Amino acid sequence: MMPRPRCCRRISITPRVLYYKPRGIPLRSLDEVVIAPDELEALRLTDLLNLEQTKAAEQMGISQPTLNRILSAARKKTADALVNGKAIRIEGGEI
Repeated sequence: MMPRPRCCRRISITPRVLYYKPRGIPLRSLDEVVIAPDELEALRLTDLLNLEQTKAAEQMGISQPTLNRILSAARKKTADALVNGKAIRIEGGEI
């Protein structure tokens, strides 16, 4: 049985910066966490713009449960990078 194909997600921004890292440590010395553009958009809509998940999901063209899964993954990755001193790279994902 094949899984259902993923639908495209609408992203309203193109990030100007693709890397974030702890200051004073060369990038080559750091582990990385990769955040997809749809994960960044979910964070932006819910945490920065304070949209409810249903409204954020509407803007991205996805269901609320899908947004919740994307958001949970993005928050976990961000927390991992902050707590463990990892670089964050924004890359990939289906848009």
